[in-house]
Amino acid sequence: MLKLTKAEEEVMQYFWEHGPSTVSGLISYMEEPHPPHSTISSIVRILEKKGFLDHKAYGRTYEYKPIIEKAKYSKFSIRRLVSTYFEGSMNELVSFLVKENDMSLKDLSEVINKLENQKVND
Repeated sequence: MLKLTKAEEEVMQYFWEHGPSTVSGLISYMEEPHPPHSTISSIVRILEKKGFLDHKAYGRTYEYKPIIEKAKYSKFSIRRLVSTYFEGSMNELVSFLVKENDMSLKDLSEVINKLENQKVND
């Protein structure tokens, strides 16, 4: 899977949140002042080339839809983060998060319980 730029990831977040959309529809979800149509259209075409979006044509109008799930990209991003910054160690990542966020033992225990329950359900 290819890494997304910050701008590409922002556009994908709108698709993941709102589902299939035209470029104009996507822009309508964005905060004012809206970015130029040509800018978002370019990013959308790049995302399609990278394999994150597909489209359906309705005459001259294209409706784009995500074909990579947010969870799949999140997993890829976390693995890349761990590999790049934590020497491939998930333990190092968790230790960092606990230290940097002043996580209490109660909070950490809740996370562990959620993970254990998820393993049982999978």
